[in-house]
Amino acid sequence: MKLRILAIGNKMPAWVTTGYEQYQKRMPPELRLEMVELPMATRSKNSSPAKAIAAESAALDKAAGGDYRVALDVTGKSWSTEQLAEQLRHWQSLGSNVSLLVGGPDGMSEPLLAGADQRWSLSALTLPHPLVRIVLAEQLYRAWTVNSHHPYHRS
Repeated sequence: MKLRILAIGNKMPAWVTTGYEQYQKRMPPELRLEMVELPMATRSKNSSPAKAIAAESAALDKAAGGDYRVALDVTGKSWSTEQLAEQLRHWQSLGSNVSLLVGGPDGMSEPLLAGADQRWSLSALTLPHPLVRIVLAEQLYRAWTVNSHHPYHRS
């Protein structure tokens, strides 16, 4: 099974790539973590944010294909570490890949959010999108360690 983070935005600072890769490398082969970066829509002072949201949401929708979709959204459900570990077990039981959708700076379209299988809120705080990648990778790794009785979670 693959956990695919589909994220709007590329050309991340080195600290983001380094942080993400630390957790990606720790994931077991049967639960591969993959980052798919999609370009941000062009924005200008005369362009409509709705156009950018629509274009980015269409790109996320296409990239997710037939995967089980989890949209990261502030209006989604918050999960404790143990609840995320339970979700991870559920996702593994589905027999398909899981795409975790991370929108651009203006968010995702309502149709994309409505079509997601789940909505997950990492925090009520607004997190910078580069940091979300690292937090997401770490939390997925942590959930796996809970399910595997690995000592990382207890540290």
